[in-house]
Amino acid sequence: MTGFLFELSFWLAAPVWLLMIFVPAWGPTARIAASPMTVVPVLLVYLALAIPVLPELWTAVSSPDLDTFRELTALADGAGAIWAQVIAWDLLIGQWMYREARRLQISALLMGPLLVLTILLSPFGLLVFLGVRAVRSRRSAHDALTAGSTPRPRMPSPSARSRH
Repeated sequence: MTGFLFELSFWLAAPVWLLMIFVPAWGPTARIAASPMTVVPVLLVYLALAIPVLPELWTAVSSPDLDTFRELTALADGAGAIWAQVIAWDLLIGQWMYREARRLQISALLMGPLLVLTILLSPFGLLVFLGVRAVRSRRSAHDALTAGSTPRPRMPSPSARSRH
């Protein structure tokens, strides 16, 4: 059962990832990616795996050290619970990246591979995205300043027009 739940955690998240990568401009994709509820099925798998090893899990998180964590992950349910937690948090990170990319109008051709990288190695994907986001944000701010600084012809106020 643990092996099934381990794999299920990924397959529950996969449809959201597929939507964000392959049909990012489709209306339902934006609504789905905006909801934190997408992770609830994965978190239910997490609970199913974590409850049987709750004493070991509690020890690992309340007094963290490498050996205690190693003991937890040596248990099939412990490793499965950690995996489901990673899948859930990676999905939330991916959804945030997707929404930020849409807000900043970052190309879907760039975001697709970045989201795949985030599925596989989320810290790398997130770091690359944060760099892209910083560059894009700076460029957007610069464009806004430049657009705002172009002189516009001034129309005389109504009172000034009546004097002439």
